[in-house]
Amino acid sequence: MGSPLVLGPMLRYVDETSASIWVETRADCLVRVHAGGRSWQARSFAVHGHHFALVEVDRLEPGTVSPYRIEIDGVSVWPDPRSEYPASVIATRAPGRPSRIAYGSCRTSVPHDRSGNRTHGVDSLRAFALAVADGREVRPDLLLFLGDQVYADSTTKQMQEFIRSRRDIHEEPGKELKDFEEYAHLYQLAWSDDANRWLLSCVPSAMIFDDHDIRDDWNASLDWKRKMEATNWWHERIVAGLASYWVYQHLGNLSPRERAADEMWQRVIGRRHDAPYPDLSAALDEFADRCDKDPDSYRWSYSRDFDGTRLIVLDSRVSRDLTPSARGLLNGQELAWFDRRMQGGFRHVLVATSLPFLLPLGLHHVEAWDEAIAQGAWGRPAAWVGEQLRQRFDLEHWAAFQNSFQAVAGIATELADGNRGPSPLTVTFLSGDVHYSYLAEVERPNGSRILQAVCSPVRNPLPRFLRWFSVVMSYGAATPLGAAAAHSAKVPDPPFRWKTVEGPWFDNNLALLQDGPDGLTMTWHTGVVEDGDERHPRLEEVAAITVPAKRDSEASS
Repeated sequence: MGSPLVLGPMLRYVDETSASIWVETRADCLVRVHAGGRSWQARSFAVHGHHFALVEVDRLEPGTVSPYRIEIDGVSVWPDPRSEYPASVIATRAPGRPSRIAYGSCRTSVPHDRSGNRTHGVDSLRAFALAVADGREVRPDLLLFLGDQVYADSTTKQMQEFIRSRRDIHEEPGKELKDFEEYAHLYQLAWSDDANRWLLSCVPSAMIFDDHDIRDDWNASLDWKRKMEATNWWHERIVAGLASYWVYQHLGNLSPRERAADEMWQRVIGRRHDAPYPDLSAALDEFADRCDKDPDSYRWSYSRDFDGTRLIVLDSRVSRDLTPSARGLLNGQELAWFDRRMQGGFRHVLVATSLPFLLPLGLHHVEAWDEAIAQGAWGRPAAWVGEQLRQRFDLEHWAAFQNSFQAVAGIATELADGNRGPSPLTVTFLSGDVHYSYLAEVERPNGSRILQAVCSPVRNPLPRFLRWFSVVMSYGAATPLGAAAAHSAKVPDPPFRWKTVEGPWFDNNLALLQDGPDGLTMTWHTGVVEDGDERHPRLEEVAAITVPAKRDSEASS
């Protein structure tokens, strides 16, 4: 029958004194975590025939590293005594220690063999995991996944085999995911690789969705949403997608206090001690359906403070306002929450958003122009053309929601100028999505530096002909032509100018961000196969950039 442990353990939220460990199990059970001579336990809960548990480990000492093991109903299931990897550990935060964060987005789940590496490239996350396991790379404080960990709409051969085993793949939604059961299998494909599974067992992780977690262009416009709702399969997809996201990704994003206040988690912990395990299937489906129909009813965004760093992770999909007269990547309630979190007094403020806030200027102008004509700036016939372009070419980033772009740019500038408390050294947007990596910086004469650091993909590279197209659209003639088109549609100018200072790189990459006395150091890493050893790629540095703690003019004054 196999191990009673299906997925995990995954080390999720960790602070100075507590840790959250998530597992998927084969049946209803009692899960125990043992570390440092103590133990903690949690009963499983069920969703559509799958069983999960989250064990809250508390009263730990700050700055300690503790090996741990997992028991299910008294049987030891982790670590596997045959494993080639080091012991899984819980490493609590040490007050005053600079943060080290790894991040990236867009990772497909195909085998780590010659065929998989040829079609999808080497998995940079696996290369990183092997380097950490061997001691060639330092274990980060956090793994931040910025969307598209799973692809519900562009499935692999392995996923399609599973779909065929349970339904007619020629009927809608075809090769795309249909329900919770298929999402559960997709997560198993994504997280069961031995090296990555070990890495996720001992490095805390935080996550947010992007479009492919549900479907390409998810909530690009009201027209897009109405087309999806007119199908006979979309309702089941969106409910399954959001319900599975809550279980597999979002639950572990929350601190113990936030989780205790979560309406769905209260159903798990609110039962009597002797009551049977809860089945959340119906309640979670109702919750997911409500979140899609009423985005104001639940917040998927969250924030964390790491000593001198504030990390704000934004939902840029569910919380959109698609009303044509008030389009926003963030609706009013979400923007107000973000506004409150953007405060000074930190060395760095990191804004994690799956979609790049600062696209290359050429592409920014094109998307802003397209939004304007799709909203009727050039009349009804042009509006139809604009909508088709938006959906055909994925023109739905921050630039295509000018209300939100202008508002967030203003907030970021106020923070950088010191109008929201002591200004940080940097205001840095961390993003993915576009399948190439780069660093951009706002042109500012003084004050904090405003940066955009993109890392995409972790494993899903653009075909070579699309790389050429991306460069032309982003950096070539599209820049002056896009600006002219945007002006012709009366799009307001951005409140500042920016430029790409490093990149683009089209490798599969995982980025590392490290705060230090000299400034903010960012490195991008890819995996390289040597001597035909496809399963053990070497981690290679693609680029390294240090943003000084002070500008040259300040340092010399």
